[in-house]
Amino acid sequence: MEFISLETIQEIAHNYGYLAVFLGILLENLGLPLPGETITIAGGFMAGSGELSYWIVLGCALAGATIGGNFGYWIGRYGGWSLLVSIGRIFRTDEKKLIELKTRFSENAGKTVFVGRFIALLRVFASPLAGVAEMPYIKFMAYNLAGATVWATVMVSLSFFAGRLVPLEQLVAWAAKFAFAAFLLVVAWIAIPIWLESRQVRSED
Repeated sequence: MEFISLETIQEIAHNYGYLAVFLGILLENLGLPLPGETITIAGGFMAGSGELSYWIVLGCALAGATIGGNFGYWIGRYGGWSLLVSIGRIFRTDEKKLIELKTRFSENAGKTVFVGRFIALLRVFASPLAGVAEMPYIKFMAYNLAGATVWATVMVSLSFFAGRLVPLEQLVAWAAKFAFAAFLLVVAWIAIPIWLESRQVRSED
């Protein structure tokens, strides 16, 4: 769910253009729940109508996603674990369980950073979580750049070409539905093995 209305996002994109695209996705990748993807779609839509340049919008989206992801990684690397432990105490989750989750994330960190670009919420937290999991920085940079490149190209290109046929509201609605569906699939992918494992442990007892 967006905290900023589409009308406000359109106004920001019209007033600040390329800077809005760059900062929107950069701040989202820092871990802030901002509508970076929606601003990027608005930028691509405006490029399709001739208000902005396709290549500059693409470059701003790619730069914002890549740089923001790197900042998010280091925030998670140096402060994320202590914050996660504090949150765990609030929800009565012991540190041992958090270490298990950290290990699980580490095993799939590269895929998560790459695929997380297209998934609601995970796009916000993937980079900080990679830092928390102490994913090797060189490996993170490779997956972060690859994911940012594919994501930016797909989002800007789709809104650039499809925006000539359908209104911006429809494009944003489609993107939101896809991101939410992908999020549910990831949750199921993580939760089902854990549930099956817990059932097996209980049956053995």
